Amino acid sequence: MTEIKIGKVTHFFPKISVTVVELSGTLRKGDRIALIAKTGERFEQVVESMQIEKKQVTEAGSGQSIGLKVSKEPKMNSDVVKIQ
Repeated sequence: MTEIKIGKVTHFFPKISVTVVELSGTLRKGDRIALIAKTGERFEQVVESMQIEKKQVTEAGSGQSIGLKVSKEPKMNSDVVKIQ
């Protein structure tokens, strides 16, 4: 199992359980990811819903900011890694 860093958490909207991720790699719907805090705390999930400027997308790449539906609140500046 390989983990590749693909982004960083920059914001969280608790009412809709969406986090903003600044991407440094490619992310696709269906990818398995982990959000890892600086403390080492982490949680994993499958990408089921992501948006760019309130439009659903199935893929996003380096340099883009996405809204990502998450199963729990991530810590600010958590690393986002893709699990392969």
